[in-house]
Amino acid sequence: MSNDIRIKKGLDIKLKGEAEKTLEQAIISNYCTVRPEDFHSVTPKLVAKEGSSVKAGGVLFYDKSNEAVKFASPVSGQVIEIVRGPKRRIDAIKIQADKTQEFEDFGAFNLDAAKPEDLKAHLLKSGCWPFIKQRPYDVIANPAKSPKAIFVSAYASAPLAADLDFTLKGKEAELQAAITALGKLTEGKVHVSVGKNANSPLAGLSGITLHKVSGPHPSGNVGTQINKINPVNKGEVVWTVSPQDLVIIGELLLTGKFNAERIVALVGSSVKKPRYFKTLIGSEVSTMIYDNGVEKRSNDRIISGNVLSGKEIKPDGALDYYSNTLSVIPEGDDYELFGWNKPIFNKISTTRAMTFSWLNPNKKYELDTNTNGEHRAFVVTGNYEEVFPLDIYPLQILKACMYKDLDEMEALGMYEVAPEDFALTEFVCVSKQPHQKIIREGLDLMLKEIG
Repeated sequence: MSNDIRIKKGLDIKLKGEAEKTLEQAIISNYCTVRPEDFHSVTPKLVAKEGSSVKAGGVLFYDKSNEAVKFASPVSGQVIEIVRGPKRRIDAIKIQADKTQEFEDFGAFNLDAAKPEDLKAHLLKSGCWPFIKQRPYDVIANPAKSPKAIFVSAYASAPLAADLDFTLKGKEAELQAAITALGKLTEGKVHVSVGKNANSPLAGLSGITLHKVSGPHPSGNVGTQINKINPVNKGEVVWTVSPQDLVIIGELLLTGKFNAERIVALVGSSVKKPRYFKTLIGSEVSTMIYDNGVEKRSNDRIISGNVLSGKEIKPDGALDYYSNTLSVIPEGDDYELFGWNKPIFNKISTTRAMTFSWLNPNKKYELDTNTNGEHRAFVVTGNYEEVFPLDIYPLQILKACMYKDLDEMEALGMYEVAPEDFALTEFVCVSKQPHQKIIREGLDLMLKEIG
């Protein structure tokens, strides 16, 4: 028995470069990099020092404001560099990986007899807690608070996103262990959403409330599903976990090992042969993008994550802690002469003014990063509402964030949103406003002032 969620508002952005469902082992990375900036609102306090050795699952640092939340090393090896920024801010921890990996042994966990407090302590000690996020504020979950429900979205609707049915294949035991554990940490339900016609390994698990989702992006966003299933009100907390992080949690519970394995989709129009690679969190992206099919261009942009909400990284950069997609698309640093004054057939638009993408809805496009316009004041067009399925006024909440009206932000539904929920409104914005940045700053203000 499942509950259907049908999303009507949204926009599917069809791009060239979807990954073929073939899996290869990536070149083993010599270095692993963990960046504290991947964990929003965390102030790191170092445990591992330069020159020290760590095992996979060993503690690198903890959160200064909550010392129980520890962050684990994805690999065993030697800490060779602590990269610091302004005011000695810790920007990155670089580890030279051992040829033969050693793991911290946390011991197999008896889920049947486990008490919630013991389970929570085990996840905190092993470094798996950062995989659990919370709404409001879209930050790492506060272990002192109990969620009214837990949400897992196993339906990826973002452009060129990794196919979760493929990446989770054969991981049923780990997924079940993680779901059973999460069920002990809430008095509410564990909601799992899959595609309407999907063959997801998560669909057959016990202890879940299953939802089948259909409709355009952002139907796969966990924020959209929370809004349709059990919205977050003032004083309430819900937790979210991504499916690939469930696998890491489940393996930790079953074997006692923190195995930071990731199956990553290498996608984008700049990739000759888009496909899937098995690698580790924090691995060098060069082990996947070079000698593996990226076109020899000097002006490609590499994105850790999807093209709408991912983060730009350099060719010598590393996969971030949460991403399972590497997108490589052309850099939009060239401009068309009088491009605004002629019919356009090679770009996507939600309107029928000047562009003709509506004539062929199934066409796949090769888009670059050019915003095709300059930053200006908000123009009221009604475009946001066409692609924003949440029961929230998008323009009003963006403006409330900009003029920092906490009462209005609260009244408009700020507790249940995250920056990724505004990725599509940013994409269609004729004013070229940075919606995700505005929402993130608004959430940070609320976290600081309201907590």
